[in-house]
This record gives sequence, C-alpha cells and structure tokens, in this order.
Amino acid sequence: MSDIAKALARAASLFEPAESAREGTDSSARLGSGVEIGLGAYIGPFVVIGDGAIIGPRSRIEAGAWIGSRVVIGADCLIGPHAVCYSGAEIGDRVVLKAGAVIGGDGFGYARGTEGYQRLPHVGRCVIGDDVEIGSASCVDRGSFDDTIVGRGTKIDNLVQVGHNVRLGERCLIAATTGIAGSCRIGDDVVIAGGVGIADHVDIGAGVVVGAKSVVFGPGRVAAGAVVSGYPARPHRAFLRAQAALYRLAPLAEDLAALAEERRTGAPANDRARG
Repeated sequence: MSDIAKALARAASLFEPAESAREGTDSSARLGSGVEIGLGAYIGPFVVIGDGAIIGPRSRIEAGAWIGSRVVIGADCLIGPHAVCYSGAEIGDRVVLKAGAVIGGDGFGYARGTEGYQRLPHVGRCVIGDDVEIGSASCVDRGSFDDTIVGRGTKIDNLVQVGHNVRLGERCLIAATTGIAGSCRIGDDVVIAGGVGIADHVDIGAGVVVGAKSVVFGPGRVAAGAVVSGYPARPHRAFLRAQAALYRLAPLAEDLAALAEERRTGAPANDRARG
C-alpha cells in the first residue's frame, strides 16, 4: 500500500464511529458440551455453537451464526450474522467472515455410476489463515481428502466460490463472482479480478494478475508474474491485439458484403446507392 493510501485509511478511520465493546453470551444462544469461550468474547443472539468448539479471546460471533462441532476460531475474529462454519473448520486470528459466508461445507464432488451421481466423501479440513477476510455469501469448501487452505492476509470479496482442495496463497485479492474449481494451486500475492472462472487443477504462480471476466482453463500453469485476460485467458497484450483485430474485421465484412452484392446484381454498390 502506498503512503497516500495508508494516510487516507488512517484519516477515514478517524471518522468511523467506534463500536462499543461487547462481551458475554446472549441468553438466546445455544452452546454444546465442552465449548471453550475465550476472555472478552461475545456470543450474540440465536448463535448455535456445536460440541467441543473453541472461540478465541475477544472474538465476536454475531446474531444467527452457526458454528459446528470442533470448529476452532482464533482471537479477535468477527463472524458476521448468519455465517456458517461447518464442523472441523479452523480459523486463525483476526479473521473476518461477513454476513452469510459459508466455511467448510462439502465440495462439489460426485462419481457417476449406473444409478446416477454418487456424492464423494469430503473428510478434509478447511483452514483459514490469520488476517483473512471473506465476503458476504462467499463459500470456501472443505477438502475431500486433502485440506482446503486460504493463506494469511488473503481478502475474498462477496459471492466467491472456492472449491475443495484449493490452496490459496498469502495476500491474494479475489474480487466478486469469481469461481475457483477444485484442486487449484494459487501462489502468494495473486490478484483475481471480478467474474473470473478458473478450471480445476490449474496452478497459478505467485504475483499473477487475472483480468476481469477471464476464464483460465486447465489443467495447466500460469507462470509467476504473468498478467492474463480473455476467454481463454492468455497474456494480456496478446488478448488486446486479438480484440483490436476483431474490431477491424467489421468494416472488412461490410466491404465483402458489398462486393458479393455487386457480383450478384452486376451493378456497382455505390451506383445502386445513388440510384
């Protein structure tokens, strides 16, 4: 972040009203057996926490959130209203899950048999690193047999799907309506713009930028530091050249249509227009 951006963030924070600290457990919350709640944590109205879950110090679980059994949530986290953490999820410190985020659900894995599709078991974990933010209505699936991992400092926008067994590196930025299919490997400091689709088993190197509305097909690898865009995704300059060539085709197509009409009628197109 530039010095200007840092200064702007600090200035804006001065105008943001501070929320009063809340502690304790609302009387309407439902806690399973063996739940551990750290010092200064807040459990809001109608929260459900399963057996053996651990809530770290000063973390806030807002109204209607559902925390499964054996979930571990670190310190200073914010779990937004109606967010869901399925059993076995592990969430680091200072993590923000916005309203309606779903962590650790089963992935989209099926095997086709004689009687249709049979769901494959998903017994891996979903591990969210420190300082991660996950937007509203975004989903990060648990692993099938391996783990799904979101690296430290990664920020995920609203309405993003992260499939089973995906490994997201540290400090990645993923914009809204992006879908990442199962078993992808995405390196540190990757930026994925809005509406991107990434097929399964794609390996994206560190520092890659993927332009908006692009589709990265797999299996394959995008080299570290590359900037790609388009359908299918290719080096950004190659995509721009292809788009420019496509735009130049329109007048050529009109000229060809005029020549075809001239050949059919025997009269020059311009003469017919004047007549």
